[in-house]
Amino acid sequence: MDATSTTLRMREFEFSEEDFQALRRLVKQHTGINLTDQKRELVYGRLARRLRALDLGSFREYRELVASDGGTELVNLCNAITTNLTAFFREPHHFEYLGTHVLQPLLANPPANRRVRIWSAGCSTGEEPYSLAMTVLESIADIARWDIRILATDLDSDVLDRGRRARYTDERVRALTPARRERFFREVREEKQTAYEIRPEVARLVSFKQLNLMHTFPMKGPFDAIFCRNTVIYFDKDTQRDLFARMTHLQRPGDLLFLGHSETLFKVSEAHTLVGRTIYRRN
Repeated sequence: MDATSTTLRMREFEFSEEDFQALRRLVKQHTGINLTDQKRELVYGRLARRLRALDLGSFREYRELVASDGGTELVNLCNAITTNLTAFFREPHHFEYLGTHVLQPLLANPPANRRVRIWSAGCSTGEEPYSLAMTVLESIADIARWDIRILATDLDSDVLDRGRRARYTDERVRALTPARRERFFREVREEKQTAYEIRPEVARLVSFKQLNLMHTFPMKGPFDAIFCRNTVIYFDKDTQRDLFARMTHLQRPGDLLFLGHSETLFKVSEAHTLVGRTIYRRN
């Protein structure tokens, strides 16, 4: 008996080729995520939890529920499929570049031009936008004299709620320097363990909003910097081209776009020029 047959026998729920293809099309349509055949077991594993929670007996029943309940379970489906791997100051050279090449040069601006807008697209549980806020505070001393906003968006409503809560376990903040933990967090007791809460001066710079990158953008920009990292790796090239074309309209010449370490605009967009490791400048 081959490995595939063994896997099928061990499954708790029947998961047919028809089920996988239908869910694959649904996810692509609503999130832009392109689920390859290699993601079949991931889809089964994550959605099997939903079947248990809903007391359903098959993926066919689950598909019927998604199609008939007015969109409620579709939100849960998308939340289950999206990947939310993140960390504070992940790919640290991006934050160093932002501070050195974007924020510090702005210090020479007159008061009337002290406006900064940054977008964290695919913000997950908040570590990235809060890292951006910390970078802002480390770069600009008289923050009260500036108009600075960081927009943090994600498709997953669950991770947005966690980001708004702004509390993280010891494991999540362990890699931060003691100076950053002291300055930007405060210890709080939570369920017999110590948690770390983002201080208000950091949190007030960040606004969390739910946004599907496949939909029309409600914001007008311009954004001095867009962080769209480790997100488009799940999109096919046509979806990437459409997304970055729309992002281009939210930036001025000279504004920056940051991608994840395994992402590129090669053969995707000619509107930006590479200026650093996965750092692009708007032409």
